[in-house]
Amino acid sequence: MPAVRPAAVAGSFYPGDANALAAEVSSYLADAVRPAEGARPPKAIIAPHAGYMYSGPVAASIYARLAPLRGKVGRVVLAGPAHRVYVHGAAVPSAHAFASPLGVVALDTAAIDALRALPFVEVSDRAHALEHSLEVHLPFLQSVLGGFALVPIVVGDASPGEMAEILEILWGGEETLIVVSSDLSHYLPYESARGRDRETAQAIAHLEARLVPEEACGAAPINGLLRAARAHGLAAEIVDVRNSGDTAGSLDRVVGYGAFAFTASHG
Repeated sequence: MPAVRPAAVAGSFYPGDANALAAEVSSYLADAVRPAEGARPPKAIIAPHAGYMYSGPVAASIYARLAPLRGKVGRVVLAGPAHRVYVHGAAVPSAHAFASPLGVVALDTAAIDALRALPFVEVSDRAHALEHSLEVHLPFLQSVLGGFALVPIVVGDASPGEMAEILEILWGGEETLIVVSSDLSHYLPYESARGRDRETAQAIAHLEARLVPEEACGAAPINGLLRAARAHGLAAEIVDVRNSGDTAGSLDRVVGYGAFAFTASHG
């Protein structure tokens, strides 16, 4: 992989033109419901990764909550499922930066080197080259947080314990934000999807690390986050659950999207 991983889905999942992209993200964020006054910003979030016309409003509902973290978060750990290449465990890239139409984001190479010491973490540029589950989050993160260093992780068949171990290494303090990328159910009829996604959302809200890919394509990183959240005393909040039938698609075969916030429940 080149030193800078180029954007692979700009112009398809989201606008490839920087001005159009910034305007679209800004519009989604402006429409998002703001949290209550004095609400604690999240330590970790789950957000969807489809084309913006489908999942952008749901993603914005959680990204809008990160506004108070601008200037405080210096590192974002971004973990999402592998869609194109089989990954045993989890994979990090050899690149030193990721590009989006809004600019280049430097990687935290020291953190990535620490992960490479784990036996279930491999370096795989193939896993990262065309993977959209991480890339689509960059414009939202850039718009809300400004500058930060990125730790991108494509997750394959990592166990909940392995994923929790990855997150523990990177947990840090208020300078570190954890982002897990996942859609929910896939290609069910509208009402069936709503029922399944409600059940999945409740499992996440109760920190039950038992999800399977049929419930969420990012089940592996979500399960690890739920374990880590429980260990660190975080509480989960369901911020938004919708599907493509609610946003921009037909009702026959929909994809579910959820946004979740994880905040300290005390202190």
